[in-house]
Amino acid sequence: MGDKPIWEQIGSSFIQHYYQLFDNDRTQLGAIYIDASCLTWEGQQFQGKAAIVEKLSSLPFQKIQHSIIAQDHQPTPDSCIISMVVGQLKADEDPIMGFHQMFLLKNINDAWVCTNDMFRLALHNFG
Repeated sequence: MGDKPIWEQIGSSFIQHYYQLFDNDRTQLGAIYIDASCLTWEGQQFQGKAAIVEKLSSLPFQKIQHSIIAQDHQPTPDSCIISMVVGQLKADEDPIMGFHQMFLLKNINDAWVCTNDMFRLALHNFG
């Protein structure tokens, strides 16, 4: 069928880079955000590169590993890329948990940055 569309290539590369940074050195994630970026982490809102990096760096675990189960990418009418990730993560000695994460990527000065990021653990408690 040929090569993947460019937005899938960019989205997949971004996802690989993001989780590599997250799993190895969360303090380096500032390079992918801008001052106008927004993060929603389990319902909590953070805006700006500094606030986002502070939140991600202060998460209460020492060690984490993400495993991506599926990822989908779409181009937007304003030349951005929206990416959705479904996966599993293991933090310290906690049980493996599912998660969902969405990114909106924008090309600014020939670099793809994340302007919007939303994360939720996939916890199902319908009790």
